[in-house]
Amino acid sequence: MLHVNGPLLSIDVTDRTTTVANITDECERFIGGRGLGTKLAHDRIPFDADPFGPENRLFFTLGPMQSTTMSFTGRMNATSLSPLTDGMASSNAGGFTSRPMAKTGYSAVEFVGESDELLAVHISEDEVTFEPVPELSEATVAETGDYMQETHGIGENKLIVTGPAGENLVRYAAIITSGSRIFGRGGLGAVLGSKNVKAISFDGDAELDIDLGDVRDEVNYRARTYDHEMKRSGTNSVTALSSQRNALPTENFKRQSYEEGIDGIDGDAVAEKKHKKGTCSACAFACKVPTKDEETGMETDGPEHETAMSFGSNVLVDDIVSVMKSNELCDQLGMDTISAGNTIAAYLESEGGFGDDDLIHELIEKIAYREGIGDILAEGVDRIHADLGVENWTVKGMEVPSHDGRELHGQGLSYATANLGADHMYARFYSKEYPLLPREEALESHGLEGKAAPLIERENKMALNDSGILCQFSFYVSEDRYERAFDADYEDLLEIGARTVEHERRFNNQRGFDRTDDTLPYDLPGFEAALDEYYELRGWNEDGTVPAATQ
Repeated sequence: MLHVNGPLLSIDVTDRTTTVANITDECERFIGGRGLGTKLAHDRIPFDADPFGPENRLFFTLGPMQSTTMSFTGRMNATSLSPLTDGMASSNAGGFTSRPMAKTGYSAVEFVGESDELLAVHISEDEVTFEPVPELSEATVAETGDYMQETHGIGENKLIVTGPAGENLVRYAAIITSGSRIFGRGGLGAVLGSKNVKAISFDGDAELDIDLGDVRDEVNYRARTYDHEMKRSGTNSVTALSSQRNALPTENFKRQSYEEGIDGIDGDAVAEKKHKKGTCSACAFACKVPTKDEETGMETDGPEHETAMSFGSNVLVDDIVSVMKSNELCDQLGMDTISAGNTIAAYLESEGGFGDDDLIHELIEKIAYREGIGDILAEGVDRIHADLGVENWTVKGMEVPSHDGRELHGQGLSYATANLGADHMYARFYSKEYPLLPREEALESHGLEGKAAPLIERENKMALNDSGILCQFSFYVSEDRYERAFDADYEDLLEIGARTVEHERRFNNQRGFDRTDDTLPYDLPGFEAALDEYYELRGWNEDGTVPAATQ
């Protein structure tokens, strides 16, 4: 079975020391990426750690695909203890930085401790250097990239950066790589900020020596020639469908369709602003949507579907340029657009301020710098909803994304069971219920009977996908990509995904998570029975915990 190769580099920023450890067994059992990050986090982060404490650890991990030049493989993974959910969180990001990390020869890089001054950490295959950068305090992502280019000749495609939101410990701060690609959910940018690390660079000359042969060439050809709407408007191609299917959160979840404003924020609106092609490292699919508004000069990467929801329909904004500005502010200040937009939506409901573009953009900046009301909003909906007098639209403390589970019931169940919290990519079950898949793979959107088993398979499949690491959109061009790419039986590969999910769950159990956390902010018919079936099929206890015998 194909898996990532290379040791673990551990970096203690307290005393600025490094160690290297052999992790061959972990790589063989978990492939790489999210699976490897989960195993390392489970074994090396104390179960009673403070997410902002020096004892928390942040892992950047690669999979075997990052040592190839196949399309859909320009990605890397980050895993840590989340300051938003208080459980384990993994996120992967596209862009171009995964190859420079692979060329250092390390499969995983770990950060632990807490620096007494703001640092940039430079990693090569031969050494790690620590650079004090007090002048970058609260610098934007672009300002940090410009500094590294001007002072060291390090381009943004070799950089990982935390913005002002991460430095100020905004609980949903993101980590930014390649200038605008995001490790978005779970507040991992705040973990990096708590360690006082502003930027990380990678450089090396190690060989990328995995040859996939015909598989690579076939996937690259399909990626280049396959005609798909994603190439025109990215994931925003689903926004109009989501509204039509009554699955687009609107007006802080008061409604599920944005009929009156959808034309202003949908895929066509994005396509009109797209001004060039965009892609990730070594990928011919080119599904990114760099956009520019000629009248205002506003330029950003996106927005994608979730941002069109959180800063469009859910705050009653029907202007794609306004959504573009919200997107760009979050990218530059370092915040997850889903959590940021939904937290602002909660505040707008409490203040009666829906649709106020200027206020929305002002609030984004206030949150990033924890100024005024921004200091409260930086805590996220779960911690502040009672004070605002609004409903708590979160699962396990994470703000709920689009693909509304009140209409797509299996997706709702997925939000409840996901160890990360309300994450639409944890199983991508919505693709079966819109559907976005062939009819023979589709399921009725209403009802939960019989959905536990396919949900488990989807969760395991996505965990495998994130361990490779492959882009979620690779399924458009290669249905048998797993067996051929990883040179293993499909069921054996799914077992690795199941092992990853179980390690996440076990870690969270040790922090007090159980069935009472697998809930939703709304009722679904048959939910408790479906949850019972899910636990039974997983081999877990009725209270949502992993049996001691399997630990």
